[in-house]
Amino acid sequence: MNTANTQMVHCRACGREIHISAPTCPGCGARQVGAGESERLVLPAFVLCFFLGYLGAHRYYAGKIGTGLLMLVTAGGLGIWWLIDLIVILSGSFRDIDGKTIKRWT
Repeated sequence: MNTANTQMVHCRACGREIHISAPTCPGCGARQVGAGESERLVLPAFVLCFFLGYLGAHRYYAGKIGTGLLMLVTAGGLGIWWLIDLIVILSGSFRDIDGKTIKRWT
């Protein structure tokens, strides 16, 4: 087996074979999502948290339904949990249900 091919993946946009570490596709220029990086975006998570964080809307977006319900019942942990999540989202450390960080803005 050729070990060079084990480091290759397909571009999410055009399907061209590219190296696993390539941040963008050389063919179409599409940004590639890293292994530990979520496909969800920071901007929707931030907007949901800012306006509806006390209801846990950003947690539903991240797929964390259980903690979203808990935030709904406690009004965002009396505002404390909401504020902490807002800071964590902006710092790029907020994680989705799969444990992948939500850090892409676009």
